[in-house]
Amino acid sequence: MAEQTSSSIVVDAPPSDVMAVIADFPAYPEWAKGVNVAEVTSETADGRAEQVYFELDVPPIKDQYTLAYVWHGDDEVTWTLAEGKMLKALDGVYSLRDLGNGSTEVTYRLALDVNIPLIGMLKRKGEKILIDTALKGLKRRVESL
Repeated sequence: MAEQTSSSIVVDAPPSDVMAVIADFPAYPEWAKGVNVAEVTSETADGRAEQVYFELDVPPIKDQYTLAYVWHGDDEVTWTLAEGKMLKALDGVYSLRDLGNGSTEVTYRLALDVNIPLIGMLKRKGEKILIDTALKGLKRRVESL
């Protein structure tokens, strides 16, 4: 991943519970701010999402796109942009680290690029907004279950 933004948060739940929420794409509109649609369009042999179609509206990013996912157990999931309109790249990673006390450190790394001219500072701001809203929403969702 080139030029990326990263942030971490501690969630009071084990990694398997956190990854279960990350993998439950149809529920994203309930907790992930700006995600209006999250529809699994193909699955891996073990039943996890391989491709997911999204409709997102988190200014300055508004797009319809499909992400391709690669799962590494309950430790990490990576994704890349398979198709998008405004976005021309959206590469990300959720990395989970078991803290051994029933809590999990979740690190979210993201790099995006758009088809319109946008200075680097605005791209990083867009990444930061996406990451912060995703991590806070993920923490609230996991801890409320």
